[in-house]
Amino acid sequence: MKKRFKPKFNIKKGDNVVVIAGDDKDRSQPRKVLTVNPAEGKVLIEGVNLVTKHMKPNAQNPQGGIVKEEAFIAISNVMLWDAKSKAPARVKRDRTETGFVRVSKKSGEVIK
Repeated sequence: MKKRFKPKFNIKKGDNVVVIAGDDKDRSQPRKVLTVNPAEGKVLIEGVNLVTKHMKPNAQNPQGGIVKEEAFIAISNVMLWDAKSKAPARVKRDRTETGFVRVSKKSGEVIK
């Protein structure tokens, strides 16, 4: 991504999203966002893009072994979940007295 301007994304940590592209594509099941990395345009989503890591034994994990954990996916492959319409929806940003709020284009509901 370009470094000159900071990108703005409508997805934040703790949001419910739907994966719309890739191996874990499922438009009917919302999942929780764990981390957002706007500089790289990637998100970490609960239970999506599981990778296998081989861990050496250490103080926290004396046994070591093989561990499955989530890896980042592109932010363009997810869409915000609209709880009112129970479907993925595009988002617009409306200006209020206190700042900006995210509003679902499908139902018109404010996303918290």
